[in-house]
Amino acid sequence: MAVPFRRTSKTRRDKRRTHYKLAVPGMVKCPQCGEYKLAHRVCKSCGTYKGKEIVNK
Repeated sequence: MAVPFRRTSKTRRDKRRTHYKLAVPGMVKCPQCGEYKLAHRVCKSCGTYKGKEIVNK
């Protein structure tokens, strides 16, 4: 069974983990009310999507 000869250093371990990070969701301003919302989704504050009222508030 293969066993590492030397212990992996903290620096080498952290270099490998640089790509493990959370992605920030694409936030855009709503053209109707100006609140930030997720792209391609109905605005939670005013209920519009592409200039049309989808959800009555």
